Amino acid sequence: MATHNGRTAAQVRRDIEAEREQLAEAVEDLRGGLAHVTDISGKLRSNLPLVAAGALGAGFFLAGGIGATMRLLARRGREGTTKAKLGPFSVVDRDD
Repeated sequence: MATHNGRTAAQVRRDIEAEREQLAEAVEDLRGGLAHVTDISGKLRSNLPLVAAGALGAGFFLAGGIGATMRLLARRGREGTTKAKLGPFSVVDRDD
């Protein structure tokens, strides 16, 4: 029987098989860990109130925030019937 560094072919085969089993276990562990890390829906469900508040805040900010809200409220108070308009100027009849 031929030897390689003092080991027989059978010993080399056993070592290769042991390495193969360890590699297979490592791959399974990695797959399980990857599935846990990429479970976005589970993370969203557990943090739903926080996610909803963040989405609401982001939408408010992107829409202009307090300034846009105040302009909307102020505009509603100034609405009336436009009688005449010349360029940027308007004559508005308000029923006060």
